Amino acid sequence: MVVVGLTGGIGSGKSTVSRMLADLGAVVIDADQLAREVVEPHEPAFARVVERFGPGVVGPDGRLDRPALGAIVFRDPKARADLEAITHPAIGVRMAEMMAAEAGTDHVVVLDVPLLVESGRTNTAGVIVVDCPEELAIERLERDRGMDADEIRRRMAAQATRQERLDKADFVIVNDGSRERLREQVEAAWAWIGTLPRTGRSPGA
Repeated sequence: MVVVGLTGGIGSGKSTVSRMLADLGAVVIDADQLAREVVEPHEPAFARVVERFGPGVVGPDGRLDRPALGAIVFRDPKARADLEAITHPAIGVRMAEMMAAEAGTDHVVVLDVPLLVESGRTNTAGVIVVDCPEELAIERLERDRGMDADEIRRRMAAQATRQERLDKADFVIVNDGSRERLREQVEAAWAWIGTLPRTGRSPGA
């Protein structure tokens, strides 16, 4: 298999790129999806999150109220570190299990990880960064998610800078134009992935 990292700042369009790569045949391991799974009410991390942050982060449906939790952790670096200390090990276990299931295949595995650079998980065959100007990202998030600009900027401040991501990139997709232009770049990235060395082991194994 060949393992590629995919990252990008909030509002960059990384999730759209991830879906396009999946359409081309990639096996996508989505860290955001795993982050949601590990805090489902039946999971051990759920109780630990509620214990740390209080019942106010539980919604009427008994699941985590992610906006309420986000409002806490993106204003307080210590709170964010506490949340990551609870969830990241569980996410890592799930990711390792999924990677192990792909070992020995000829699949392209894309690790879709928003905090790829921050976590240091860049020991893959290559890193794709989805990039766009920050003001464009803010405009998209206000329009598509109804987010407040100040909240968006707080979340951006909690991530690696745009330049820090670009410094780790082996392939950059610039998402500042049409969907057609984005698809052309994703197809070019797919062709580039085809040139990368393959391995039977997970990165770091």
